[in-house]
Amino acid sequence: MTARPTLGVVVLAYGDEPWLAECVDSVLASHGVEVDLVVVDNGCRAADLEPVAKRDDLEVLRPGTNTGFAGGCNLGARHVRGEYLALVNSDCLVEPETLAALAAVARDPAVGPVMASIRFADRPGILNSGGNPVHVLGTCWAGGIEEPETRRAPYDVASASGACLLLRREVWDRVEGFDEEYFAYLEDTELSLRCRRLGLAARCVPTAVALHHYEFSRNPRKMYLLERNRLLMVATLWSPRALVLLAPFFLALEAALLVLATVQGWGREKVRGWRWVLGHRDHLRRRRRLLAAERTVPEREWLTVLTPELAPHVVGSAAAARAVNVVLGGYWRLVRRLV
Repeated sequence: MTARPTLGVVVLAYGDEPWLAECVDSVLASHGVEVDLVVVDNGCRAADLEPVAKRDDLEVLRPGTNTGFAGGCNLGARHVRGEYLALVNSDCLVEPETLAALAAVARDPAVGPVMASIRFADRPGILNSGGNPVHVLGTCWAGGIEEPETRRAPYDVASASGACLLLRREVWDRVEGFDEEYFAYLEDTELSLRCRRLGLAARCVPTAVALHHYEFSRNPRKMYLLERNRLLMVATLWSPRALVLLAPFFLALEAALLVLATVQGWGREKVRGWRWVLGHRDHLRRRRRLLAAERTVPEREWLTVLTPELAPHVVGSAAAARAVNVVLGGYWRLVRRLV
């Protein structure tokens, strides 16, 4: 690249943000790029936001309410300039060459969202995510988690993680950002799949590293959003024919998840997700029409990015995962040609 790429970078801040100042420092210390940075205050603890708010090399946006990840990113994107747009989690520290490396890959007109190699901050050689697989039933998980990263060349992924993601501004504008109904979780997955339906690959750059101070949590609010948004994504992106062909497995999954949710204490949230979907049928219909109209890749072709196999840690049992994968994998291979 003969000129320094210009990047608009959005960082969201909510609640306790012990790594926010270091995240901002790492973004502004990036090599080989011009950065226009905004921090969106979605309700950040004052003591954590104060050091950032005093800086004159960034802008702090205060919407006055928690806009969620989707709304906050959309708001931030409207306030930054640059030929590329980057989203960086507030608990991620990007290495100096990371954003330039992502921009170098994202400049390819056949590429959409590009993600960094997300590593555990306390174990920089171990993956937190190397790209997120997306299941034919809509489930998504952190790919390669807890595995060492040895790859060097960029590779395609089903879904680019929003923890550290960059794409050309023209692509973001083309899809009009995130659907704010997602609020948080899976909006990055929907973005990646929409780009795939436009003929644009999602890609991971293993040499572009973002160190993530990751903390796993499973609370009722998070599980509600994950499950609700899975249903929203499937209902608006999957074709009617694919939904019909997969209906027995969707129903079986919903029944199994209700049992699991009840045991784990978020059964009400699972039911609440169904109610939300039923109560927002108009939004789903509008969204389906919009996404169907923008698609340029044949249905059968873009669906190949989905996997019929669940990772053992997603199921919780290697034996159960094998059994499910044999049944669903065989079925999907038979019916995929009918989509």
